[in-house]
Amino acid sequence: MIQKTCLANDVRILTKRIPHFKSVSMGVWVNAGARDEAEDENGLSHFIEHMIFKGTATRSAYQIAKAFDAIGGHSNAFTSMETTCYHAKVMADHLATMTDILSDIFLNSVFDPLEIDRERPVIFQEIGMLEDTPEEWIHVLAQNTFWGESPLGRSILGNRENLLRFDAPVVRAFFRKLYQPDRILICTAGNVEHNRIVDLMGPAFEAIGAGNRLPERLTPTGQAQIRRVRKKLEQVHLCLTTPGLSLTDPRRFAFSILNTVLGGNMSSRLFQEIRERRGLAYSVYSFVSAYVDTGVFGAYAACDVKKIKEVLRVILAEMHRIQSDLLDITELKNAKAFLKGSLYLGSESVDHQMLRMAQNEILFNAPVPIEHVIQGIEAVAAHEVRDLARELFCPEQMAATLLGPIPARLNLEGLLSP
Repeated sequence: MIQKTCLANDVRILTKRIPHFKSVSMGVWVNAGARDEAEDENGLSHFIEHMIFKGTATRSAYQIAKAFDAIGGHSNAFTSMETTCYHAKVMADHLATMTDILSDIFLNSVFDPLEIDRERPVIFQEIGMLEDTPEEWIHVLAQNTFWGESPLGRSILGNRENLLRFDAPVVRAFFRKLYQPDRILICTAGNVEHNRIVDLMGPAFEAIGAGNRLPERLTPTGQAQIRRVRKKLEQVHLCLTTPGLSLTDPRRFAFSILNTVLGGNMSSRLFQEIRERRGLAYSVYSFVSAYVDTGVFGAYAACDVKKIKEVLRVILAEMHRIQSDLLDITELKNAKAFLKGSLYLGSESVDHQMLRMAQNEILFNAPVPIEHVIQGIEAVAAHEVRDLARELFCPEQMAATLLGPIPARLNLEGLLSP
C-alpha cells in the first residue's frame, strides 16, 4: 500500500513498504525539467543535476561520493523534458545515512563558482559523446525536426553557447525559480516505514519557501518536413516521426500495443520484415516519446545509403497494413502478454517501484495499481489499434530526419508529402 503525507508547504512524501526487500530506493523528484526552460536557459536543468553532487556547506564533492560508497549505496540523477530526479538505493540498515545525504545535496548545494567552471567542460564532453553516437544523436535531431524551436525540440543537455554563460548567480537563480515546494515529491520504496521517512525528511523539506510560479507549458504542434544532416558515417540513420498520444490519454493502452506490434520487440513487424526477412538493417525499432499533454510516435532504422528508400517504403507499408487490417487474435494476444510481462518483471525492482509511484503521482495525483494497467491492456480490442493507426499514420503529418552520408540526389518527396 502506498502512503502519502503532504507537508505544510505542499512538498509530498510517498512511501511503499515492501518488507521482503532488503533494500530501499528513494527519489527526490522535481516536476520541472528542460521543457520549462526559456531558450537562453536551455541546459540549466541538466547543469543543476550535475552541480547538486558538487558540494554543500558541509560536504565536498569527494565527501559526497565517499559517503555513498562507504555504505555500499548507489546514487545518480537524471533530467527529462518534464522532470528531474535525484535518487539513491541502499540497504535498509543505511536509510538514515542516505536520507541525510540526499537532503543535504538537494537543500544545501552551494553551486561553487570553481566547481561550475570544472563541470562545464565535463558537460561539453557529454554533448560531444552524444553527437559522436549517431543512434542517439538522430533522436535529438528528430525531435527538433518535429517540434521545431519549442522547448520539446531542444536538447536536454543544452548547447555550448548557453553553457559558457552559466555562472553561479545564473545557476542559483534558476534553481530557486524551478525548485518550488509544490513541485517536489519524495518517493521511497522498499523495506521502510512511512512515518520514519516523514520524520527523517519532513523537517528539512518543510522549510522550503514558495517562490514565483513557472509559466504554463504550451503544447506545440508537430511539423511535417524532411531534414537531411550530412555526416561522414558508414550508414544512414533514419527517424520517421508522426504525432502520438500524451501520457494520460485514455487510449494509451492501445497505443502501447500499436508500438509493440509495429516495432517494439524482436517479433514485431518492422524487425521481422526489415532485419530478418530482407536483411536491410541491424538496428530497427519503433518508439514512443510521450509527455503530459502531447507525444510523438517514431520508427528508427540504420542502413546502407543505397537501401534507405527501400527501408522507408517498408516502414510506410507496415504502417499502412496496420491501418488496413485488424490484428489477428494471436498477434494481439502476444502483444498484450509482452506488455504485461514487462510490467510484472519491472515490478520486481525496488527502483522501478519508486519510479512508478512518482510518475503516477505527477500524472494522476494518485496511485495507479498495476492491476488497473493490466485491465487496461486486456481491454484493448483490435479495432482500437487499427483506428489509432488510421488517426496517427498520415503521410501529411510525418517528418523524416536522416543523418549520415546522404547523397544530394536522394529524393524522398515521392514517398512523403512534405
